[in-house]
Amino acid sequence: MNLLFTNDKRGQYPDSWYAATASLLAPFPALKGEMRADVCVVGGGYTGLSCALHLAERGYSVVLLEAQRIGFGASGRNGGQVGHGHNMDQPSLEKKLGKADAKLLWDIADTSIKLTRDLAAKHAPDALFRPGHASAYFSQKEADAGRRDCEYLAANYDFEGAFLDKTATGDIVGTDQYFGMVLDMNGGHLHPLNYALGLARGAMAAGAQIFEGALVHHVKPGRGASDKTTVQTDRGRVLADHVVLACNGYSSNLHRKTAARVMPINNYMVATEPLGTRAAQILARDICVYDSKFVLNYYRMSDDGRLIFGGGESYGVKFPADIAAKVRKPMQQLFPQLEGVKIDYAWGGTLGITTSRMPYFARVGPNILTAAGYSGHGVALATLAGEIIAQTIAGQSERFDVLSRVPVMPFPGGRMLSTPILTLVMTWFAMRDRLGI
Repeated sequence: MNLLFTNDKRGQYPDSWYAATASLLAPFPALKGEMRADVCVVGGGYTGLSCALHLAERGYSVVLLEAQRIGFGASGRNGGQVGHGHNMDQPSLEKKLGKADAKLLWDIADTSIKLTRDLAAKHAPDALFRPGHASAYFSQKEADAGRRDCEYLAANYDFEGAFLDKTATGDIVGTDQYFGMVLDMNGGHLHPLNYALGLARGAMAAGAQIFEGALVHHVKPGRGASDKTTVQTDRGRVLADHVVLACNGYSSNLHRKTAARVMPINNYMVATEPLGTRAAQILARDICVYDSKFVLNYYRMSDDGRLIFGGGESYGVKFPADIAAKVRKPMQQLFPQLEGVKIDYAWGGTLGITTSRMPYFARVGPNILTAAGYSGHGVALATLAGEIIAQTIAGQSERFDVLSRVPVMPFPGGRMLSTPILTLVMTWFAMRDRLGI
């Protein structure tokens, strides 16, 4: 079963608020016949687009192959949140990798926000990047841990975020369920599909060639310096010196080792009707928020006053029949004042997670690189991953090497057994959420 077509139609974006409001590009042609390039990039999300852009700007000939549409996957349907740090906290990274590598990883995450903000301003002003990113906590214990973490980062990593107590949090977010939050005004939020499309425009302007409807069936590594790697699609192939696999949650068919470490899961979002004056009762400031539930809630206001809310869980391959009902439940639990509000758009998406929730960077073959498994931090980290891979191809691999040293273990049981095992584990944690454990 190919996840690219399980829940979505060929060549069509999902019926999301993002697709309805995006500055869409005309469809790119499908690949036909044989082409040659310095680099072939597989995947038209943030990683692939950023990589193509940065390589083309360096003078490389680049061919990018996307099986569906540019920004079709998680890159075009996520929460649009651009947050700081990694899913593993800095003290844990220090213990695993040492303080030097942990500091480099922090700097990488910090740079990813700046790069995303700069690229959005240059190539995607209609993505409307706005500052303000907050993590909110459902218990006093979690809030106290968040405050200590904020203080540690400020003392050791020059973090400029601020901890807000329950009262100050309630002044911004229209719920009494949070015990505090950390607000980072260096992070922010944007329109994710317009951002992806802007990166595509930038890559094209720099000379990259983009093809859609170009499903890659297999990649045959070259056997030497003069033997190019072959990237095969339905109706054509690309012979390239370097190949970049930038498929994230859709990696399963191309590289077994990556598929064992990057698990696709589905997540769901809605956009309400425009809330008018009620919008300020939900968010008094133009920020995005995610919270401490294991099956987390994340949300922000759109520029036309809708609440864009992500939540709910499903661990099967197929999206649920009624996505709106699935997401309405956690939305109204958090904001009961929205009972009865109309939901104008509801959509699902597939992202990639890893066992450690840290991204997986690897050299998976001769002159074949991959980065995937951003585990919910993909807007900024995937953008920077593309630049890092481009630099690695150009001979500057320090940051890639640091990220490749982060241990990412395979999911237990391999791809065949990992889905049911993951389902059991995540169902257990979701139950803990509901029981308040």
